Amino acid sequence: MERFPRNVALAAAFAFAPAAPALAADADDKGGRSGREVYEAVCVECHGTGKLNAPRFGDAGAWKKLIAEGQRSLVRTALRGIRQMPPRGGNPSLTDREVERAVVHMANAAGGRFKEPR
Repeated sequence: MERFPRNVALAAAFAFAPAAPALAADADDKGGRSGREVYEAVCVECHGTGKLNAPRFGDAGAWKKLIAEGQRSLVRTALRGIRQMPPRGGNPSLTDREVERAVVHMANAAGGRFKEPR
């Protein structure tokens, strides 16, 4: 039985090795927290009470104009922050998808018909 040179064996081992695990942000995007979980952990402090003039959860009147702006616009605003709301609601560990899920959860509770991100 003929043996392969060591460098060929190493190259073959790397070629057939399983792919490296996804980065944490990518892994979170595939799973991550639900909109309700993000809302309860991060958003409720302001959106639950109206603190700092945040539109209150479930208040259709306060959310009507925001919902009219559309899902994409609201998500972009939530990611970047606006007025007294910091980017990602002040939690930089949230993935884009988790932020979008929270936006969808809050908007839909006020009468929106946004689609859950995949």
